[in-house]
Amino acid sequence: MTEGMVFDLARNAMMIALEVSLPFLLFSLVTGLVISIFQAVTQINEMTLTFVPKILAVFVAGAIFGPWMLNSLITYIANLFISLPTFAR
Repeated sequence: MTEGMVFDLARNAMMIALEVSLPFLLFSLVTGLVISIFQAVTQINEMTLTFVPKILAVFVAGAIFGPWMLNSLITYIANLFISLPTFAR
């Protein structure tokens, strides 16, 4: 296993982790931004107001993008297992 193979393996793992976490982060970010704008407009400064909508947004993101994320992870792991014999050199 060469250094290039290790770097490619680490880069691919980080890219898959980023792709899988991106829908959760984006939904949470947009929800937090909307709630913050709502709080600024209405001058309601309640810290706990953001938690429930963010949790619901993350669940919605998981329901919408769950099959795609699972497919991406299965494809990555299948390719990793297929390429295992090349790592042994």
